[in-house]
This record gives sequence, structure tokens and C-alpha cells, in this order.
Amino acid sequence: MPSNVTVDSGICGFVHKVHGKLDGKSIIIDIETPCEKIRKMSHMEIPMKETMDIKDNYVMNKAKELQCTPTCLVPCAVLHVCWMESGMLSKSLACKIGDISIKFDE
Repeated sequence: MPSNVTVDSGICGFVHKVHGKLDGKSIIIDIETPCEKIRKMSHMEIPMKETMDIKDNYVMNKAKELQCTPTCLVPCAVLHVCWMESGMLSKSLACKIGDISIKFDE
């Protein structure tokens, strides 16, 4: 069963839907988004072995190539989907938790 997450990027005003499905040793990612930069990240075929390192991985390299802002939440969400699809993050636990957040305090 594919993994799906919603990213509500309140600061930029965009809501993105990230869908991922394991296909052999790769994860196919599709993103529904109103953001032009993020739209260019859609339909990525990400090798599982290239999601392990924070500095040297397929998703972060793609975000850098597209000049996403460092604060964009979508690359992080894509990595969560990849980890769920590869079994490194429990889907049932993620669904039980429901969401994660960044709270801005004064």
C-alpha cells in the first residue's frame, strides 16, 4: 500500500500531497503541489540506498538543484515517505502519531 503525507507549509501558504510507492529497490515519488519548484520534484525515482545520509542523498541533492529554500518542509516529507516505503520507519507508528510539527515560540 502506498504511503501518503500532506505537508502544510503555512509560511509559504502551500499545501502539498506527497505519494510514494516502493518499486523494486527504488521509491517512486509523486507530489501534488501548487509550487512550481516542488512540481519539478514530482515523479522522482529514488534509489533506496540514496536516502540514508542527510548530506549526500538523492532528495536533498534534487532540492538543492531546484534551489528550494533551506526551510522547505517538502524534502523532509519526501524522505519520511521513502523511509516508510522502505520499512525503516513504521507506517503504523507514523499514522498513529498523525503529524509532526515545528512550533515557533516568541
